[in-house]
Amino acid sequence: MDHSVLDIDGIAVSPDHYIDGRRVAGEESFELFSPIDQRLLGRVSEGSSAQVDAAVRAAQQAFPAWAALGAAGRKPCLDRFAEEIGRRADDFCRLESRDAGVLLSRMRHGVVPRAMLNLTWFAQHALTLQDRVIETAQAQHQVRHDPAGVVAIITPWNAPLMLSTWKLGPALASGNTCVLKPPEWAPLTCSLLADAAHAAGLPPGVLNVVQGSGAGTGARLVSDERLARISFTGSVPTARRIAQAAGAHLVPCSLELGGKSAFIVLEDADIDGAAATAALMYRNAGQVCLAGTRLLVHERVADRFVAALRARVERLVVGDPRDEATEVGPIIHPRQVERVQGFVDRAVAGGAELLWGGARHDFGAQYLQPTLLTGLHQDDEIVQSEVFGPVLTLQTFAGDDEAVALANGTDYGLGGICYGETAHATALAQQVRTGFIWINSFGIRDLAAPFGGIKRSGIGREGGDWSFEFFCDVKDIVLPKAPFHASFAHR
Repeated sequence: MDHSVLDIDGIAVSPDHYIDGRRVAGEESFELFSPIDQRLLGRVSEGSSAQVDAAVRAAQQAFPAWAALGAAGRKPCLDRFAEEIGRRADDFCRLESRDAGVLLSRMRHGVVPRAMLNLTWFAQHALTLQDRVIETAQAQHQVRHDPAGVVAIITPWNAPLMLSTWKLGPALASGNTCVLKPPEWAPLTCSLLADAAHAAGLPPGVLNVVQGSGAGTGARLVSDERLARISFTGSVPTARRIAQAAGAHLVPCSLELGGKSAFIVLEDADIDGAAATAALMYRNAGQVCLAGTRLLVHERVADRFVAALRARVERLVVGDPRDEATEVGPIIHPRQVERVQGFVDRAVAGGAELLWGGARHDFGAQYLQPTLLTGLHQDDEIVQSEVFGPVLTLQTFAGDDEAVALANGTDYGLGGICYGETAHATALAQQVRTGFIWINSFGIRDLAAPFGGIKRSGIGREGGDWSFEFFCDVKDIVLPKAPFHASFAHR
């Protein structure tokens, strides 16, 4: 592939779009800076209307042949795609750490292996969806999962590689063709992903990558009437704009949005274990939608829990995410730094008590101290709004009913965590209105299980059969078991 490249710590990566199997430079470009040290990484192509049109057209033209391969024919391509990611694992790890500030240790031990699995697992699972049969007294129903067409995939800056492959896996395995719009603040691993797809021999047009801003490139993409599906992970305000654009053409959307998850600590909880898990909420500088950022602790164990958590937080290593010892890295962008700091400052001005943190960290301009606030009311801004930084809040409760009321008392419903005696915690978890909740644990995920939220945390589910239900057109071919008489036809 002949194209201009950026040299990022010795890694060659294209700043240009990937359309119909080749690199395409944009007429306009934007500057990209590393959150680690604010170093200018280079200029990246901005997708114009013409380039978005070309990407969708390429995907549309590639769709019939890719769909016709069937799940078995597509699987070797996706397996090779995963192998290419593995072959360049170190590049993906170091590039995303430099570009997005993600912990290098997290990339090596979690993200890259998961990115590969996202492709191979869904490619394998697609084989199980062929020609499912439902037998009834009247008929045999042959249920097919047919590919929908051209899919737009829009991913956020906190986990660009993982979330891109999480969506591409089922979308491509289903037989769709894709236009991927990476995050403006961290687009580079998605560009490297295009190189991996090219090296793996994915046919031109099956995967296209068009970079740019959400307001520009993203808005042009989601307004295209040729799309069959839109899959988005990101903020609620952006999701509203996407839904409005998609609604004009009745394009189905899958929206995985923000979280304001409760971390409930019951009186019978393992306090040291709960505190150890709560400290994990600061990892990746708190830029994790799954994090249990609202600590809800039984009043009888609150002092013990805070002391145990403080001991853990004091040992957290804040620093360069490329250092394997670092546990808390930088905030992605100066605008996000100001946003997070603003939440904290307004909370303190409003009477909240700062137990620790609350300011910039000495390590660098885009590093914030792990922070805990208490003395809060349920309707306080910092309790109700997603902060997306290393900031936790602490509220206490006297009994299970109050814990449930506090947990359900926001407009979000993505995840949750509950620590306590297993039967007790499980019974309480059943009352929490959320997409999923971990009992005495955190972060356990399986690709076969559903993932997604309720209320403002999103629409739809991803994972397992749920991904294919979204990315496919489900068709029922009905074969009657007895001669059909038109006079008896009914719905």
